[in-house]
Amino acid sequence: MTESQPTTLRTTSQHRAVLSADVTPVPADRRPEAGAIAVLPRPSAVFVDAVESGGGTVSDLSEDTRGLIWLSPRGADDLAAALEAHPSIGWVQLPFAGVDAFTRVIADEKHSGILWTSAKGAYAEPVAEHALALTLALLRVLPKRVVARSWATEPEGRSLYGLNVVIIGAGGIALELIRLLAPFDATITIVRRSETPVPGADRTVATDALGEVLPDADVVIVAAALTGGTRHLFGSDEFTAMKNTAYLVNIARGGLVDTDALVTALASGTIAGAGIDVTDPEPLPDGHPLWDEPRALITPHQADTPEMTAPLLAERIRLNVEAFHGDGRFVGVVDAEAGY
Repeated sequence: MTESQPTTLRTTSQHRAVLSADVTPVPADRRPEAGAIAVLPRPSAVFVDAVESGGGTVSDLSEDTRGLIWLSPRGADDLAAALEAHPSIGWVQLPFAGVDAFTRVIADEKHSGILWTSAKGAYAEPVAEHALALTLALLRVLPKRVVARSWATEPEGRSLYGLNVVIIGAGGIALELIRLLAPFDATITIVRRSETPVPGADRTVATDALGEVLPDADVVIVAAALTGGTRHLFGSDEFTAMKNTAYLVNIARGGLVDTDALVTALASGTIAGAGIDVTDPEPLPDGHPLWDEPRALITPHQADTPEMTAPLLAERIRLNVEAFHGDGRFVGVVDAEAGY
C-alpha cells in the first residue's frame, strides 16, 4: 500500500523544503536485509554523508554489501555486473526520477528480489520551475525577441492568466506545476493512466482521452515517465488536434514526443511553438532542423543541474537509508511493471 505523504527536507536547499513522492511501507517479510552500503561508480562526500546521516555504513563492494547507491544516470551494464557479482544486494537507489536507462536491468529475472527506489518526486521543484519558465518565454515570444536586431513595432505576446493548461503526467512535477500555476488562475487538466482525480487540478482524464482535451489547450506540458507504452505518446495526430495558437513544453523525456512530427508541426504552423529541455535523439545533433526552427526554444536537458539536485538526492538517500535500517517505509519505490 502506498501513502501519499510529503516528507520533510532536512538538507539545506534553495528549493521549497518538500520532497514530493509516495511513501511505500514494505512488509517485514519483503524488506531487504540491512547491512553495508556501497556508493558507486564514484563516491561523493555529500552522498556518503547522507548515508551516514540515515544511520548507514558506507563501504566498498564486498560479500557484506546489502545496499547500493548508484549515482550515474548511465552505466546499466556496469550496474548489472555489480549486482551479478554481489547477489547479496537487496536494495538499489537510482539517481533520477526516470529509470528508463535501467529498464533492462530492473526487468531481469535475476534481479527480481531487489527493491528499487528512484529519485521520482525529488526534483519536482526545479523541473517544474523550468517548465514554467519555458511556458512564459513562449507566450511572451522570447525566442523571437532574443535574436531580434531591430525594434519591433507589431505587438505580440500572451498572458498565462486564465489559459487552459494540459499536463501529461501526475507525478511530483505535475503536482508542483499545479502549485506554481495557481497564481495565474489557469484551468488545469491532468492526463494520467487513470481518471483518479489529482488534487488541485480542475479535471483529470485517462490517457486514452488525450485527444479530447487537446483542442482546448493553450499550453501542453509533458511531464510523464518514458516507458514502452508512452514512447511517441505525442505525434502527428496529437499536434493536429491542437490549436495553431497552442504551445508544447517537454521537460520529461525526449522519446515521449515524435521528433519528426514536432519538426513538421512547427514548420507548418500547426502549433505556435515548443519549449523543449529534452530531445530524441539526445544530445540534439548539430545541424538538426530544430536548431533552425524559430518557433522552438531548446535548453540542453538542464531543467535540474547537479547543483540543484545534489541536496535533493542526498535527502532522498538519507530517507531511504533510514527505511533500510528501520521500519521499511521507502520513498520513490519503482514499480517494475509500470516502468517508473
